Amino acid sequence: MQVFVVGANGQIGRLVMQQLIARGDTPVAGLRPGEDREDWEDQGIKVCDFDLLSKPETLGSQLLGVDALIFAAGSGSRTKDDMTLLIDLDGAVKTMQAAEIAGVSRFLMISMLFAEDRNRWAAPLQALYVAKFYADHWLVHQTHLDYTIVEPGALSFHPATGRLKSDPLAVGSVPRGDVAAFLVAALHDERTVGKTIPLLQGDQSIPQILAQL
Repeated sequence: MQVFVVGANGQIGRLVMQQLIARGDTPVAGLRPGEDREDWEDQGIKVCDFDLLSKPETLGSQLLGVDALIFAAGSGSRTKDDMTLLIDLDGAVKTMQAAEIAGVSRFLMISMLFAEDRNRWAAPLQALYVAKFYADHWLVHQTHLDYTIVEPGALSFHPATGRLKSDPLAVGSVPRGDVAAFLVAALHDERTVGKTIPLLQGDQSIPQILAQL
């Protein structure tokens, strides 16, 4: 499967790329113009400049022939709120529109825990919650994409454990490596289509979580 990863140089994006390679998929690294591409090119991986400030039609032309897309991009914690809205919200929506233009039906989105519940939004991250709330809403209600939304808890740099839980009421953290592994497993599991899945560190394997969907 040829999988386009938007934000392939990000903290989760790189791990997703590694998981895809290990599984035998053919990843395409979607990068911001000017980002380092040598690591991927040295591995023989196709690299594509994917500017989330571009128009959907431009982005769509870069997705032709792709089987699926994973949106792992983000403006980053050091940017101001305007870039959060331009990248995490409008950039995500334009990517959805681009996928439909290109005929790419499978779309996986990395959101965040409680994005759909304003009562649970933490004040320091309100702009990011707003972006995720409306991007997720657009994906669900304004597209015909075969979507999966993954809502991880607080992202940690701890080593992946392969032990997770999916509890819509729980709080906690989850290693980035486990999020990446779950995304790639979800990509290949039709039971995840049309689902929003909270994800935290826990005591279940990925196959166990998928079996409960």
